[in-house]
Amino acid sequence: MLTDLFDTTPSILQELLIPDFTKRGIKLFVKRDDLIHKDVSGNKWRKLKYNLLQVAQGKYKGIFTFGGAYSNHLVATASAANKAGIPVVGFVRGEELNLNSNETLQKCHQLGMKLIFLTREEYGMRNDKQYIDELKMDYPNYYFVPEGGGNYLGMVGCQEIWNELPKDIDHLFVAQGTTTTSCGLLLGKPNNTKLHVVPVLKGFDVEGTMLQQLRWFVFQDEFPNDLMEDVVVHPNYHFGGYGKYSKELLMFIKEIYTKHQLPLDPVYTGKAFFALLEELKNPQFDNTSIVFVHTGGLQGSKSIEEKEGISLYLNG
Repeated sequence: MLTDLFDTTPSILQELLIPDFTKRGIKLFVKRDDLIHKDVSGNKWRKLKYNLLQVAQGKYKGIFTFGGAYSNHLVATASAANKAGIPVVGFVRGEELNLNSNETLQKCHQLGMKLIFLTREEYGMRNDKQYIDELKMDYPNYYFVPEGGGNYLGMVGCQEIWNELPKDIDHLFVAQGTTTTSCGLLLGKPNNTKLHVVPVLKGFDVEGTMLQQLRWFVFQDEFPNDLMEDVVVHPNYHFGGYGKYSKELLMFIKEIYTKHQLPLDPVYTGKAFFALLEELKNPQFDNTSIVFVHTGGLQGSKSIEEKEGISLYLNG
């Protein structure tokens, strides 16, 4: 039942021909994971794949997970579980919310996700083992998927992106939230490739968080430290922090879509692609091959379009 969801052939490698870069010998490509599936796209698909298979194989009865009011992860999980006929429960941050608070929550509900709204205090315990064990007692034989799909199976799914990329890539850029995607890419990357991460959270401890994530799943003490030597962090493109954006960023997103038919979102990929184009002005990238991983997450852009009265790409 999930075969079509797990088909990555729609994720093309799109080459962008930008004259200023082309004359410097820069080959720029975008891995279009946003095209995998309308709802379960990009890194959400990658991180959910093996988690969902745990349940689809009959080992568990259903799934429960966590997310915010505009969570792409909740929509992706609801859609994938609906496709597989798997019961799913979503714990949402914000006790003041309800099923009709926004289109994201409405869609989750329509797809069959049971929504339970938590106080911000209780939501803050979402990574506490005792708290999760208590929830498992309320939902026996339900499989727990951490917020954003941030676990070992999520990292394994993200590693598979390399199977669909050329082996001679010099630099790979990706937006960073929980670090699951970037850690998976780091574990699977060729030795000759530098991984560039663009955190969308202001003041985020990239190195510390990635090392913690890697050490949960890698048992050689020095290996995570060695891996981190190939990571380049670009911390100054968060545009004020998570969920923050500026008119400049929105105009940039609109311009990129107009020129290259490449849709970006203001929370993740828009910031990371802005960082990419700014960094490529540096001569160190001359005569190199670069891939930008499009991690999806476009569904939340509609509310921003409506709020700002601007058409980024969805309606024009």
